[in-house]
Formats: sequence, C-alpha cells, structure tokens
Amino acid sequence: MFEEAPRPKADRPLEDMSVEEIQQRIEDLKADIEACEAELQKKQSHMSAADQLFGSGD
Repeated sequence: MFEEAPRPKADRPLEDMSVEEIQQRIEDLKADIEACEAELQKKQSHMSAADQLFGSGD
C-alpha cells in the first residue's frame, strides 16, 4: 500500500506570511486534521472488529 509523502512544514516563519497565506495554511492544516481523524476512526473500527472476532488478547 502506498502512503503519501509527508508535507513539508511552512517554508518560512508565520510572521513573514501574509494574512491570506496564514488563512490558507490554517485551512490546509484543518483538512489534514480531518484526514487524520477519519483514518484514526477507520483504524479504531478495524481494531474493534478484530477484537470482537478474535478477542482482545487480554
């Protein structure tokens, strides 16, 4: 399975960015957070299903 390469952090400090650039960065970060939360929920669901099928291993 292929994974996306990590995105580089901002090329420059926030204080050097325009208002529009900062707003865009915030939107990009929010989108990344949403993607992470969706993937986390998917993985937790898979783990829960596996635990129910095979037991939790405790």
